[in-house]
Amino acid sequence: MAPMQLRVGKLFAVFVVLLVVAGGRTFYLGALQSGRLRQVADGQQLTEVTVPALRGAILDRNGVPLAVSEPADDISATPYLVKDPLTTASRISAILGVSAATLEADLTKPHTGFVYLERGVPDATAQRVAALRIPGVALAPVAIRDYPDNMLAAQVLGAVGLDGNGLAGLEYSENSILSGTSGVRREINDALGDPISVDEVKRARPGKSITLTLDSGLQNAVENVLAGVGAKYSPQSATATVMDPRTGAILAMANWPRVNANDVGAAPASALENRAVEMNFEPGSTFKVVAIGGALQDGLVTPDSNFYLPVSLQFYDRTIHDDEARGPEEATTSQILAQSSNIGAIEIGEKLGATRFNYWVNRLGFGSLTGVDLPGEEQGIVPKPSQYSGVSMGNLPIGQGESVTPLQLTTLYAAIANGGILPRPHIVGAVAGRSVSEPAGRRVFDPSVAGELRNMLRGVLAPGGTASQVSISGYQLAGKTGTANEVVAGSAAYSTTAYDASFVGFAPADDPKLLVSVEVSDPKGAINGGQVAAPAFGQIMSFALPYLKIPPG
Repeated sequence: MAPMQLRVGKLFAVFVVLLVVAGGRTFYLGALQSGRLRQVADGQQLTEVTVPALRGAILDRNGVPLAVSEPADDISATPYLVKDPLTTASRISAILGVSAATLEADLTKPHTGFVYLERGVPDATAQRVAALRIPGVALAPVAIRDYPDNMLAAQVLGAVGLDGNGLAGLEYSENSILSGTSGVRREINDALGDPISVDEVKRARPGKSITLTLDSGLQNAVENVLAGVGAKYSPQSATATVMDPRTGAILAMANWPRVNANDVGAAPASALENRAVEMNFEPGSTFKVVAIGGALQDGLVTPDSNFYLPVSLQFYDRTIHDDEARGPEEATTSQILAQSSNIGAIEIGEKLGATRFNYWVNRLGFGSLTGVDLPGEEQGIVPKPSQYSGVSMGNLPIGQGESVTPLQLTTLYAAIANGGILPRPHIVGAVAGRSVSEPAGRRVFDPSVAGELRNMLRGVLAPGGTASQVSISGYQLAGKTGTANEVVAGSAAYSTTAYDASFVGFAPADDPKLLVSVEVSDPKGAINGGQVAAPAFGQIMSFALPYLKIPPG
């Protein structure tokens, strides 16, 4: 009996040890680790979900939506939880329109615990996926940005990233206004991951809407005109701005090539620039009003002052002449501007002198930001008098040797149009329905001098002027052409084949209510502002004047 009793005793001892171990483990898990395990269990069943706020809408001046946000979902999967990848891929493919092969590849990726199947799926579509109740497939709420007109004002509006923040354009510069505040939702899920209880812990607050001074109908017309310029002259790019010169309000700002705002990734980076504010270029003859306006304001010339214009001027090793061959002649200040005489403009610049000319360049806003409420604005490049060479006063008064932005030129001509006040251009008219106060401008010309310049600029579109082919029945127009060689990238040399063609003008000439600027980079087949940009100005004005119900004059 002793051996049997010994075996029973040993077996009993083993059971005692196992009971002690089990009891110890139970105590460890139940008492010492209960808090941590409870958190793990809660984490598997209780989820806090960030609910993104809808961005505020961007509207045109008439309330037409240009950018809106809609609720959507990111659809993801935990591949090792998906039991039948082939069937799952087939079922989801039919809803999302994504190939079943692509989805199956995502669902069978080795060593992957998380994968996006599709991002930014409209909520109604995403809910059809949710209704399939496939273990391992989950939805996370997001908001998607939509641009109803696709290409309209794309470079002005900009873009929004996957994180819901603005990346460019107004979406970037006004991000703090448009963003809103995200909310929090607490979900309790069952074993399959389906929610059985949903509580809104913090309500999402949508962003504020922004109303622009932009008019969508006018914007579309301007973009169509630039598309025509693109088709005819195959330029590198083009931009146009329409402004109310009395206030500086931007009514249209267009760029070519056009970009689909709903698919900016398909466009080259250069096409995404809002060239009206982000481009520096040498302006050519549109800049001649700086020297002429400054000389008028300083009392050095009048519109009727006579100048002797030789065939050419010599500055060291550089010979300067007018674009049109002619003999020696006399011309008034008005004729110099209307016929865009290089020699005449230089002679007026010499009357001013380098110091005073530089004063007027800076006084009229060049070399400085306009302060427009758009991001990425360049300020141009203008040399200081200490940087002038012996030939500078043979270049600068005719718009060579300095660079400006199209909007700076637009703003200068607005000052001429409105009686001498250099306005601060702006495009945001209201936030959350409350009007934004118009920024104040500053006086740069006496009203009488601005009036003289307006009258002189009418000659540009009169017989003998550089844009005489442009006219609109019932309206008196005024403006200026510009043509300049482009600087070869990465050098200080001028191209002999690439030019910038531009035109800036306003109407009605006696009481301007509308201003249009057009700049075309490297057009093919024609290069002059009078040939390329002035007709585009005429087309835009022909639409805009009656569209905005501006009476003839």
